[in-house]
Amino acid sequence: MEVQIGVAKVSKYASSESGDTVETIERPGGGISIVLVDGQRSGRAAKIISNIVARKAISLLGEGVRDGAAARATHDYLRMHRNGQVSADLELVSVDLRTRSVVISRNTRCPILCSQQGAMRMLDEESEPIGIHPNTKPVIVELELQAGTYIAAYTDGAAEAGAGGAGRLDLAQFVIQAARDQLPAQELADQMLGAALIADSGRPNDDISIAVLSILPREVPTGARRLSVYFPIPSG
Repeated sequence: MEVQIGVAKVSKYASSESGDTVETIERPGGGISIVLVDGQRSGRAAKIISNIVARKAISLLGEGVRDGAAARATHDYLRMHRNGQVSADLELVSVDLRTRSVVISRNTRCPILCSQQGAMRMLDEESEPIGIHPNTKPVIVELELQAGTYIAAYTDGAAEAGAGGAGRLDLAQFVIQAARDQLPAQELADQMLGAALIADSGRPNDDISIAVLSILPREVPTGARRLSVYFPIPSG
């Protein structure tokens, strides 16, 4: 099997900086984790918050802390750091090779979409952002590590795309079709972002970030790992 991760993101229209942060880290016991954070509001202030949260979560995961404990500790850190006055949505998606499982941790009102062996699930159990209430805990789902798995996590900019005009997107349809066609993870992330931009008439009403993890039935004889990043630089 081969694990793929694809990320696509844009900032809110007329905002110079996205308030979302997406990071990945190799797990010390084997595997990889995605950390997706949406800081409160948008722009520079939100970016500072999302960076604080992402750095803390990444450092804990990199030290071998389990996902649920990392999410709770990150909540405690943000709450202490900002006196319980600032929130952030935190989503963790991990492939854990020690347990041969996929672990999905949500502190967000946004659902996470999961297609596994042709069965579609929307992980939308009620959950709260971190940083405000003292006893906030993540909602955790653990899945068997299987080929044919697609997981799409996204921020509310994607969830609400089109809400002011054409109507909200059915993002699940993109995941279903990608699973049928065994699309690369990056291609699915790009498709979902493109649809969100069209729904917002090319002017996103909020920061949009989409992170896709797929597990494909592909063998890599050399065992080589690859990472590609595409980062536009504004002119001037």
